[in-house]
Amino acid sequence: MSARRSTPGWPSCNRPTDRLTVWPALVAVCLALGAGCTTAEPDGASSGGPPTSPPLDESSTTTAVTTTPAPPAATVLAAGDIAGCETQGDERTAALLDAHEGTILTLGDNVYERGTAREFADCYAPTWGRHLGRTRPAPGNHDYGNGRATAYFDYFGPSAGERGKGWYSFDVGGWHLVALNSNCAIVGGCGRGSEQERWLRADLAAHPRRCTLAYWHHARFSSGLHGDNDVTDGLWRALQDAGADVVLTGHDHDYERFTTLDPAGRPAAQGIRVFVVGTGGRSLYPFRAPVPGSEVRHAAGYGILRLVLGEKGYDWRFLPVEGSSFSDTGEGTCR
Repeated sequence: MSARRSTPGWPSCNRPTDRLTVWPALVAVCLALGAGCTTAEPDGASSGGPPTSPPLDESSTTTAVTTTPAPPAATVLAAGDIAGCETQGDERTAALLDAHEGTILTLGDNVYERGTAREFADCYAPTWGRHLGRTRPAPGNHDYGNGRATAYFDYFGPSAGERGKGWYSFDVGGWHLVALNSNCAIVGGCGRGSEQERWLRADLAAHPRRCTLAYWHHARFSSGLHGDNDVTDGLWRALQDAGADVVLTGHDHDYERFTTLDPAGRPAAQGIRVFVVGTGGRSLYPFRAPVPGSEVRHAAGYGILRLVLGEKGYDWRFLPVEGSSFSDTGEGTCR
């Protein structure tokens, strides 16, 4: 067998001296051609041994991890039973809105007595109407004083949801919020199978947020003069089935906070926390005997409820009007 010949004109790499002189030229050629060459001189170049690749250091290999930042905490300010031209309570609660940022939720009976266009213009607009742009309302029975809540839908416009229905949803921070219409006899019912109940279940299924808050006017559970109102039981059960966390209502002109409740109104760890906030300014009602789950009751002054909605829970504080010292604070965790 004949010996292998080296390529004419190409230096031989059989001698250590050739490797020392040829290696820089080979590196330059590799770089010019874009080949995957290492620029480090191979092991053995000076000793005459065969070139070897450096071992792979697996400990230096890293994997990029991307994370989605949590939504910032959001603030909502809520109360119902608000404005009347013959009272000044709404002026005092509107001053609280002036001093606090956040989305405003009205819990029905926005204006008295019959929810007319003139009442909205003369009684609501000068006080709470100063914050119309950040208000998301729910209708009460006094907003239907003319039978169809025409002035209510005219005044709040698209923010009140579809005309004639009044239920809608939106997101604030990491929370899903749902405004409902508890004037059930007027809008086709609120029970199981009603249009509003079917819409609510579909909306909750389409927005599976960890934290959900719903609000409407007539209190499902209350120790006030109106007491429990089971007209919204179908809506309550839909919210319970979806794991909702907080329900805000009005109708009784007082402030009441409940522990978390099951669909029957019994205290339950995996229930919904209820606030009745009918202290928007119209008038105040006394309480009857406390119903199960009632923790705090106040009917001696106006105010609004402030909720700070965080990633996994919420903080609450009842903000009293100037001259009143009552307050209620706490925190809860989403289910």
